[in-house]
Amino acid sequence: EVQLVESGGGLVQAGGSLRLSCAASGFTFDPYVITWFRQAPGKEREGVSCIRSRDGSTYYADSVKGRFTISIDNAMNTVYLRMNSLKPQDTAVYYCAAKEGRILSISPRAFRSWGQGTQVTVSS
Repeated sequence: EVQLVESGGGLVQAGGSLRLSCAASGFTFDPYVITWFRQAPGKEREGVSCIRSRDGSTYYADSVKGRFTISIDNAMNTVYLRMNSLKPQDTAVYYCAAKEGRILSISPRAFRSWGQGTQVTVSS
């Protein structure tokens, strides 16, 4: 069973930075894709960025392109999301999710394994 544990959330002022971590374990497959999602109160869960193991291919939603950077430590099975130039509208609970295979995806329907989430709050 795949287990995912997020960390690194917190309270930051607009324009600030945070780095989220997603520590994964229990993989029985490789390659795999890990995606960061976020969900603000009253809104649908939104795919933010994803990365594929082995080759590190990435994808970013337009809302975060140029501000967020996703990376992977394959040896540690850990994925990071560096978030710069944060805005109040980035406030949400951030989740990481994992799926088997090579296809990059930011659709929640594609994922069965989820972490518990970490809160990011950006004050204006």
